[in-house]
Amino acid sequence: MQLSALITLLAALPAALAAPVSENTGSVLVARQSCPSNSGKGCGSYQVSGLGSRKRQILNSGGGTWELAIAMMETERMSTDYAYGDNKQNDAANFGIFKQNWGMLRVCCNKFKGQSQSSWNNGNVLNNDLTADIKCRQECQNYYGADKWWAGHRNGASGLNNPYTADINLYKSAASWTHSQIVNGHTTDDWRFWVDVVPI
Repeated sequence: MQLSALITLLAALPAALAAPVSENTGSVLVARQSCPSNSGKGCGSYQVSGLGSRKRQILNSGGGTWELAIAMMETERMSTDYAYGDNKQNDAANFGIFKQNWGMLRVCCNKFKGQSQSSWNNGNVLNNDLTADIKCRQECQNYYGADKWWAGHRNGASGLNNPYTADINLYKSAASWTHSQIVNGHTTDDWRFWVDVVPI
């Protein structure tokens, strides 16, 4: 090997050693924040055609990287094409790309404040109004504070009353891992990151 080629190779070595390491063989290289150890099948990533466009829609509608992470935790396409209400009713019914529950929405989102449990179908507007959906999520986190918002989002009234269960902590850790991958250069591409967390 010529001396100039050897120098070039050695110069590139530190960058190669510092390159992000994948948490899942065969997927995009992602920064190594530890995947939650109690997440069942672990963490990984794969490409979803058109997901980058959806990410940009969310960012352009008032969302940030945490909105991307939460939506990515909930559905593959960060969309509202799941069963109506997420197959739930009353305060447990979920709406929008984050699957926000009606019990919290009617307390913390200005659009729904003061409405009754029986008015839960009103939450359907979030399935079709991305800007309102994002605004509600942000208003609700501001209302409850981060820890209680995460807890209530994961486990409804039970979570609000007991916000630090193992399951809630796992969900928060999973969202944090997902967020760490998104901010590592994946805010507008087609890569989806997943963590094995059982839906409830």
